[in-house]
Amino acid sequence: MIIVNTETIPGFDVVELRGLVQGNTIRAKHVGRDIAAGLKNLVGGELRGYTELLTEARREAMERMMSQAQQLGANAIINVRFTTSSVAGGAAELYAYGTAVTAEPVGSQAAADAPAPEDIFPSSEPQA
Repeated sequence: MIIVNTETIPGFDVVELRGLVQGNTIRAKHVGRDIAAGLKNLVGGELRGYTELLTEARREAMERMMSQAQQLGANAIINVRFTTSSVAGGAAELYAYGTAVTAEPVGSQAAADAPAPEDIFPSSEPQA
């Protein structure tokens, strides 16, 4: 499945909109991670436990969004966005959403279905 955060997919035509799709997950902080983060705050640096937590949450939200798109018969999701929010003390939601579409390579079916130029602009010459 193609997933992009743009409104178009380079080299593809969007031939059908399937609808809004979303996926979310709510994650709570782990006591062990909190202790490690507290120690890291003293010396500075990346809080790897939280980085891993958010990476896992993004992956899960994306998988849920992709599953919903597949149920709608889509082969791509465009205009994908992520948002987060605090749900309760120590818990946060990660939400992914986008527009499920059917996309085809440029020039495939859309070109085959398009009328020929002579059907749009008939010749002004008399026919024999």
